[in-house]
Amino acid sequence: MLTSGDVIDLDLGLPAGRESGFRHPVVVVTAQEILDESANVIQVVPLTTAVREFGPEVAVEPDEGNGLDSSSSAQCQHIRSVSVSRIDQVRGNIGTTPLTQIREVLSLILDID
Repeated sequence: MLTSGDVIDLDLGLPAGRESGFRHPVVVVTAQEILDESANVIQVVPLTTAVREFGPEVAVEPDEGNGLDSSSSAQCQHIRSVSVSRIDQVRGNIGTTPLTQIREVLSLILDID
């Protein structure tokens, strides 16, 4: 069962323009209440190792719990919905603090109070 903040590997498909694409680790940002109902589609934010100080990106450092190999940025501007059938594996979980930061950026992007 998935948990909010899980780092999963999945194939994002062929990118168009500056979209994230191909096989990437992503962070699950879907609310836990929805995940608990066995959602077929989830919302994710791609991670990239091209760490930039860019407003809609949140730094995520590797640790023993998240399964990342190097410093990464959560690309909140690339939030997308994907089928759970795209999931290759679950690496770990980023934890409460980075997930809260990502959700704060998403609320700004989506103009949600």
